[in-house]
Amino acid sequence: MPNIIIQQLPKDPEVTRDLVRRVTDAVVDATKAPADKVHVWVQDYPADHYAVGGVLVADK
Repeated sequence: MPNIIIQQLPKDPEVTRDLVRRVTDAVVDATKAPADKVHVWVQDYPADHYAVGGVLVADK
């Protein structure tokens, strides 16, 4: 069973639903695994818990 972990800044739930659907479809296409065997975890990290280049995204 494919397991996918997505780490992102918080998104609107509809955006996350669409992302999960598209990722699942891509994994099914690539691996021929049945969609009900594809597990997707979405981990949201607030902007004050994520940094790029040593600067919190919240501070940009």
